[in-house]
Amino acid sequence: MFPLPIFPLPDELVPLHIYEPRYKHLLKDAEDKDILFGIFFNHVLNTRRVGSLVKLESVIKRFANDEADIIVKCSGLFYLNKLYRTYRDKDYPGGDVLPWDIDINEPVSKELHELFKQYLQYFQIHHHDTTPSFFMVANELNLDFEERLRFVNSDNHQKEHFLFSHLRYQSYLFEEAEKSKDRFHLN
Repeated sequence: MFPLPIFPLPDELVPLHIYEPRYKHLLKDAEDKDILFGIFFNHVLNTRRVGSLVKLESVIKRFANDEADIIVKCSGLFYLNKLYRTYRDKDYPGGDVLPWDIDINEPVSKELHELFKQYLQYFQIHHHDTTPSFFMVANELNLDFEERLRFVNSDNHQKEHFLFSHLRYQSYLFEEAEKSKDRFHLN
């Protein structure tokens, strides 16, 4: 278990730099045993004690002192009942968790899918026709911690409304930024 001030959402890829000895041991276990591990969102806003279940995707770089740059992928969410400084016979933290029963592949509506495709075109990203999940859309929006917590604690109807609002707002900001390119000229 990593208590960190980050809150990855399902399907999000997250870079981490591993430097403490106890987390080097966790990395070794993740590599050797192909285990999932948790990132507990260690933040004052996290009153429900939620965290992210992640899996090691790749080791990007290893350093001479056994430090490493890695990429993990979030595969689900959990509630943390109790955090332990060390877990069982390990020197890294662990905890008693309850997996969050959510469908991370729940598709968005056709209307939201269309708006999302338009949004991606601002960045010249051509999305395939597969209907994205709520989490796929949320991961593209660069949500802050409070927004992520509000999003995951919402029902699907609220998630849809939340994503519509954010897509429209960010699209508006992008359009205004594009307009300003014609108004301002650098010396």
